Amino acid sequence: MAGEVSGRRKRPARQDRMARLRQWWGRALGSEGHERTTVLLITKGTLAATIAWVVAYHLLHAQSPAFAPFSAVLIMQVTVYQSLLQSSRYVGAVVAGVAVQAALGFLVGPEVLTFALVAAVALTIGRWPALGAQGSQVATAAFFAFSTYVSATSTHDRTTQLGQIILLVLIGCGIGVLVNVIVLPPLRYRSAEHGIRTLAHALCDLMSDIYPALREGGLDQERTGRWRSRAEQTGELVTQARTGLRMARESLHYNPRRFLRRERPYTHFEAYAAVLEALERTVRQVGALTRSLDLWSADEDRNRYGAFLASYADFLESLSRITQVFADLDEDRLADQTSQLHQLADQAQNYRRRLTEEAERGDLPLTDPGRPYGVLVIEAARLMEEFQYTCDVLQHYVDR
Repeated sequence: MAGEVSGRRKRPARQDRMARLRQWWGRALGSEGHERTTVLLITKGTLAATIAWVVAYHLLHAQSPAFAPFSAVLIMQVTVYQSLLQSSRYVGAVVAGVAVQAALGFLVGPEVLTFALVAAVALTIGRWPALGAQGSQVATAAFFAFSTYVSATSTHDRTTQLGQIILLVLIGCGIGVLVNVIVLPPLRYRSAEHGIRTLAHALCDLMSDIYPALREGGLDQERTGRWRSRAEQTGELVTQARTGLRMARESLHYNPRRFLRRERPYTHFEAYAAVLEALERTVRQVGALTRSLDLWSADEDRNRYGAFLASYADFLESLSRITQVFADLDEDRLADQTSQLHQLADQAQNYRRRLTEEAERGDLPLTDPGRPYGVLVIEAARLMEEFQYTCDVLQHYVDR
């Protein structure tokens, strides 16, 4: 498993461009994180756009074939549920925009005043809350429709081309939704677990890059800056996970892959929500840790306090083992996994106590605001509290 491999990493990852590229692809192929989601969306978007272009240009010989692939890509969302929701809103927005142009265009004519009226009405309709994020597409569709309208030479051509815009949008949305449903639909595992797994994978990968570098003193500014950036990206995964949990029950109704395997009712939604809240606080603590490391560049301290950094690396390695379990969270094995989590949490507590003892024994400048040691000791205590609480929360719901 990718998580296990990364959790046993002994040396810092290489930092040259090709090495970072291989690491990025390794995360994309090995875990369900930000990188894999990006690759899947690009692949599926490319496929949907290509199919839509072939249908619009080669089969229908449309005057404006780009509407179809544009629509297919626009509604390619992370979940099938969102694809359906956004495509319905998008089609509604386009129909509204074309209808506004058709009504005012045929009544007033292709004048500048007509365009101003079309813009005003379309922008007003676009603020309708029911259209959500697709509200801006009302004006976009109206403007394209106006351009098509003024370039047509007859009333029949104008009517045909305006109708063709709506047809192409429907084709594009239909192809986009179909590709999203058929080609690796996003909810390929139980969706309530998916967000937690993705977040835990990202945390595990990040900490598994940090602790080998701490152990060997490889804290150059370029490396710590990338850690900080990845921690911020991990924070974005919390929002995605919350969205996935909120829509889990609804999206199950639209995902065909749930019928390919025997599924038990989702009995742990409440537990997963509580675990996600705890992991969110953990993400913030890891983000604070990476900021502290990024703001520190004291090469002269590394030899003198190398034992402390090595103890800190041991502590982070023990936490990465906990994240490995969360990255493999499985409703069918929760009882065994919670028992394993508590054993790992006890081990991490021991490493945290050793870290504190090392800080006291090594006479570190804990009160010096220009050095990170005091902050690192505090962050270690907070991280341990959050990880322990996360394990306890899951145990609480399993025992119910």
